[in-house]
Amino acid sequence: MFIIILRTVILYALIIAAVRFMGKRQIGDLQTSELVVTMLLSDIASLAVENSSKPLLGGVIPMTVLVVCEIFMSGAMIKSSAVRKAVCGRPIIVINDGKIEQGELKRLRMSVDDLSESLRQQNVFSFDDVLFAIVETNGKLSVMKKPNKENPTMDDLNLPTEDKGIEMVVISDGSLSKFSMQLCNVDEKFIQSVLKKEKLRQEDVFIMTVNRKKEYTIIKRSDES
Repeated sequence: MFIIILRTVILYALIIAAVRFMGKRQIGDLQTSELVVTMLLSDIASLAVENSSKPLLGGVIPMTVLVVCEIFMSGAMIKSSAVRKAVCGRPIIVINDGKIEQGELKRLRMSVDDLSESLRQQNVFSFDDVLFAIVETNGKLSVMKKPNKENPTMDDLNLPTEDKGIEMVVISDGSLSKFSMQLCNVDEKFIQSVLKKEKLRQEDVFIMTVNRKKEYTIIKRSDES
């Protein structure tokens, strides 16, 4: 039993390292080759865990080969659009200038209900609102609304705007984030001064956000947590 647990932990660490090394994103963002490698890594790892009688190296070597192949393929796709098109395909326009491309939907084996669902996920509830809709190579739908259906911007309304910079979580569950502090141009001294002003200890803070204007929001930790 100890050997099985040890093999599982080792393979778990290897898969995390492999995915990090390949620079992969969320599952929904994976391209075709990336998804194939991810599935194969999980299958190889499960076989290596189940067959404890076989050397662990028998699982590690194929996983390493897959990672190397994916890195090579990613490099090739960056350098050659032809390779990228062959592996990942190309974006497909399913609504062109307000007109639904029925042939493209059929080629994608995408029903009208599928298209309608994808549009709703983009907060679009009517086909009449859409100027262009494109199915990207990762399967997601990009939507451009008709100009008269877009929400007006501050520029459209000629209203003044103020850039407050990005708002980041600088304290999460009592822990400081130096990365977030750098993005907001604040330091630990500022954070501690705010906590002193609010009469709070760092460990009493559940969430604290700050923007570059040094405007902050604090949510205290509840008694239940």
